Amino acid sequence: MFYKILVAVDRTQMGQHVFEQGVSLAKGINAEVMLLHVLSPLEDAYLSPVFTQPDAMYPTLQTHPMDNHIREWEAMKKERLDWLRSLTNVAINAGVKTGFTQNMGDAGRIICEVASSWPADLIIVGRRGLAGISEFFLGSISNYVLHHAPCSVLAIQGKMNNTTEKPQDAQIKST
Repeated sequence: MFYKILVAVDRTQMGQHVFEQGVSLAKGINAEVMLLHVLSPLEDAYLSPVFTQPDAMYPTLQTHPMDNHIREWEAMKKERLDWLRSLTNVAINAGVKTGFTQNMGDAGRIICEVASSWPADLIIVGRRGLAGISEFFLGSISNYVLHHAPCSVLAIQGKMNNTTEKPQDAQIKST
């Protein structure tokens, strides 16, 4: 039985879908939820200006870009905490005992560490459906979690636009 569910969320449609599925499952089995958001400086949105601005390679010569980056980073951390609080309130209003945490680092590794230390019975994580070369270059958080988690993992597949016809809707055409 699952009593403690770690739900890894981000600010994407997939993250919202994972949140909704996690709250729904937790409510159905009367489980406690911990929402986890991981800030990763390795993702494009969080890249350091040291890597994006050649003139910032020597911060002692020019501190303005670094100061701006620090202010933006702090603002983003606060904004994401506010977002986590709002998700927590939604879950609590749905009748699910819920907490939240925001950590920084490699998402897959952090998810597994939090699942171990909390300790979770189940991790719910989103899956974008990357495969082959895309997964190799972009990495796969869900794949890492599936292979390193200290507990069961539920990988939620993103909503896929299925354009194929259902068998009952297909018409047989003869020539």
